[in-house]
Amino acid sequence: MGRSRVTGVDEDVVGRIVVVGTGLIGTSIALAMRERGAEVLLTDRDAAALALAVELGAGTALPDGASAEPADLAVLAVPPAAVAVTLLDAQKRGLATAYTDVASVKALPLAQAAELGCDLSTFVAGHPLAGSERSGPGAARPDLFLGRPWALCATPEAAPEAVAAVTALAKACGAMPVEVDAAEHDRAVALVSHGPHVVSAAVAARLTAADDVALGLSGQGVRDVTRIAASDPRLWIGILSANAEPVADVLEAVATDLAVAASLLRDGSEGAAAHVADLLLRGNAGRSRIPGKHGGDQSAYATVQVVIPDRPGELAMIFQAAGVAGVNIEDVTIEHSPGRPLGVLELSVVPEAADRLAAELRSRGWSVPGR
Repeated sequence: MGRSRVTGVDEDVVGRIVVVGTGLIGTSIALAMRERGAEVLLTDRDAAALALAVELGAGTALPDGASAEPADLAVLAVPPAAVAVTLLDAQKRGLATAYTDVASVKALPLAQAAELGCDLSTFVAGHPLAGSERSGPGAARPDLFLGRPWALCATPEAAPEAVAAVTALAKACGAMPVEVDAAEHDRAVALVSHGPHVVSAAVAARLTAADDVALGLSGQGVRDVTRIAASDPRLWIGILSANAEPVADVLEAVATDLAVAASLLRDGSEGAAAHVADLLLRGNAGRSRIPGKHGGDQSAYATVQVVIPDRPGELAMIFQAAGVAGVNIEDVTIEHSPGRPLGVLELSVVPEAADRLAAELRSRGWSVPGR
């Protein structure tokens, strides 16, 4: 997103919002705004999802018909194909003075909204880059957007007041608003989100024919690669269809790399292995370019491994020990041992703190291999 920029605005612009769609993202936004003291009204065609969101404290149900007065902002948390028609309906009802959406595709919904005659002066297309392989209001969290980018794709017609309201929403949810062109956004998410999802699904699909031996040998690597493949296929087919060409470009490039690697591996020569090694090295280089914590460069962390039994309170005691040692835990992963009531906890810390943490954990009786 080379032409993007982080925006800044007063977060108090939004005091009353309507959330249309009470899935994971819509309910998470509602919960976050409720924590900020905003009045939140909810609506959804799925009565059960709406009832659960209300029960979770995300807001109150929007009365039938238009509300007594327009809200400051209406958030359209609906699939890409439904954004334009939902926006048109919301504007006809006078739900709010400004509108945004959270779909992960921007160019097609904007074009459809223009064709339908929607008022684009009050609409700012948005996309919070946060989510989960789980879906529905039951998976919602008020902290889902903390520190995450929130793309804002305002058209030239968008009024400054609408941009301010949507930017305020993103900041109030703890996200980092980033202005970006809609077409550039779609190309970017095809590379960093949509394409990887299909690749993950392709790897996971190979497991459907795996025998018990292969599945019994599966470790953290295959779990990491296939985690997002657990997402709702109905949701994702809508996303991929709406961003088809950019995603196809990414998949074709990945497929070419894989086809070349497969051919070279079958060749079996020393020179062929060198070419495959080049792909692995390019993978290292690309992985290192992903921004690290707080959006900065990736830090080189040391890993402290701890063997932990599967019993209540174990993780809490380890985190407490890290606090006593004065060590900040940057990241955590757990690899479970198949068929055994224990696992290996991997704690990522700054290198200079690794030995101190290992000593503290060992002094409290935990097994800390390799240190």
